[in-house]
Amino acid sequence: MPMNFARTGLLLAALTGIFVAMGALLGGATGMVIAFVVALGMNAFSLWQSDKMVLRLYGAEEVDARSGGEYYAIVADLARKAQLPMPRVYIMHNPQPNAFATGRSPSHAAVCASTGLIEMLSADEVAGVMAHELSHVKNYDTLTMAVAASIAGAISMLAQYLQFGALFGGNRQNNSVGWIGALVAIVVAPLAAMLVQMAISRSREYQADRLGAMISGTPLALASALSKIEHYAQGIRNEPAEAAPATAHLFIINPLSGEGMDNLFSTHPNTANRIAELERLAEEMGATGGAGYGAPRGDDGRPGSGPWGGASPSQRQGPWG
Repeated sequence: MPMNFARTGLLLAALTGIFVAMGALLGGATGMVIAFVVALGMNAFSLWQSDKMVLRLYGAEEVDARSGGEYYAIVADLARKAQLPMPRVYIMHNPQPNAFATGRSPSHAAVCASTGLIEMLSADEVAGVMAHELSHVKNYDTLTMAVAASIAGAISMLAQYLQFGALFGGNRQNNSVGWIGALVAIVVAPLAAMLVQMAISRSREYQADRLGAMISGTPLALASALSKIEHYAQGIRNEPAEAAPATAHLFIINPLSGEGMDNLFSTHPNTANRIAELERLAEEMGATGGAGYGAPRGDDGRPGSGPWGGASPSQRQGPWG
């Protein structure tokens, strides 16, 4: 774990270095200072408001012990096992099975699962997924990714400004830069920022898989959930995610359909590799991945075969109770 945190720190430092270099290229020392101040403002806004923005974007509805039913009870049990404060619990009305966590700290965290995930997965699989999300909270990954997204966004903003200046304000450019330097910065800096952001996200997913499996005690249930989520995500569009692809890194599995260029640089590691790691962990733990939340039901992944049986939300008392 220390190695993973060190690697994440180095990657964040690389993002910051790219950003500072862009500021210097744009306006020398003054440009660096201005860009740094702007980035601080963006980071502050992101840290305090990003969770509310994301939850609102996906139309997430907060649930409690009564309205959340077994889903809420699973999250509460996992939070206790992980020694975390109880997060706010949300459900998004989305047929694609998926989930994410957000918030700047464990005491200001929220977890959210889709109706598709709750209805298609067994109770053990839901527990594996939510344990993964709570691992992101425990490791402050939600904070790290908010900062990374903010810096990457600032780099893209500076690149666009530099492009505008190169096209329409060449005399105002630093004479030592020239057209070649400007073009390299416009193309290379945002690409480098995206690659670094991807590396941060991918490294944190493996760690969250491992810690989440240890919290839930069912690594094979999480492996099964990942397989099912990826399978269904390829055939069920997540419209809010398609409209805001920058939020894709939040989810346990990439929610994008891959149309156009969305999946050219995926923020998530290969699912088969993640499953293989979980299978190795199961051997280490001597686990079979089926205990803890009752006998798994609906292993075929059919809609309505999850821990709430075949009833649709409209057929149950309360939305998920």
